[in-house]
Amino acid sequence: MFNKIAQLFKKFYFVTLALFLVWMIFFDQNDFISQYRMNKKLDDLEKEYSYYSEKMPEVEKEAQALKNNSAQLEKFAREKYLMKKKTEEVFIIQKEEK
Repeated sequence: MFNKIAQLFKKFYFVTLALFLVWMIFFDQNDFISQYRMNKKLDDLEKEYSYYSEKMPEVEKEAQALKNNSAQLEKFAREKYLMKKKTEEVFIIQKEEK
């Protein structure tokens, strides 16, 4: 009698565990696949955060240099935004990709 009850509970727990795993893998809002994707995205965002955190002092230094030096500001505007004086012409040379 005890063996029959033990086998029933073993089957019950096995079936319950199997149903729970199927539910968590495929149907739940926070299933394992979504959790994996969110963790991967979180890792990517943390890498981006560290990259931009390292670049911040460099950019702040460049911004201070542009605020204090008008020649540097003009050079920056000409190179980055292709600005020119009214009497000038600008030629853009691009390398052709193969």
